[in-house]
Amino acid sequence: MRTLFTAEMSELADDLAAMARHVSVAIDRAGEALLTQNAELAQQVIAEDAELDAIEETVDERCVLLIAQQQPVGLDLRTIIVGLRISAALERMGDLAQHIAEFARRAYPDSAIPASHTETITAMVAASKKVALEIVELIEGRDLNVAAGIVSDDDTLDELHATSYRLMLEDGYTATPQEILNIALLSRYFERFGDHAVGVSRRIVYLVTGDHTGGRALI
Repeated sequence: MRTLFTAEMSELADDLAAMARHVSVAIDRAGEALLTQNAELAQQVIAEDAELDAIEETVDERCVLLIAQQQPVGLDLRTIIVGLRISAALERMGDLAQHIAEFARRAYPDSAIPASHTETITAMVAASKKVALEIVELIEGRDLNVAAGIVSDDDTLDELHATSYRLMLEDGYTATPQEILNIALLSRYFERFGDHAVGVSRRIVYLVTGDHTGGRALI
């Protein structure tokens, strides 16, 4: 039974890593589709989100069965609970990448981003891609220095989110209602992407250290 349990725990780790890699590819492609008006790439992101959802369902089922059949305790139980929460966060990150891709597809052949916000959104795309790669590295290696980097990059996304709103409030700013809506939602999606990444990083910190109080002071 222990051999089976060990194999199932290994599969859980592999599934979480696969989800993280899927999210990284999704946000990379969604960002590129948004910045280059690539409707075909946007559609690919949208279609492939179902694969991420399927992996999350597999993770959920595996975790429930492990708890019910193996009655784990200590580190094993902590790993399973953390796995459930991380899979949920990664699924939401995938959804956010899908939403960004949907904006790119709807706006095609035009850009969903007004010229006033091209620089800000481009920076948000870059920061989100960096965060996603760090999540892959963190899940595979559990390096707490990487967790600290994710928190820092989320701060960057928060600042860019604030900048996007500040630009719209400047005297003389003009934009169509649709452009304002696009910026408000897109910047929010990128900001939330970073928030979920921080959630994943804190759960890995908890898994490694056992410290569930770890806010930013921990990092």
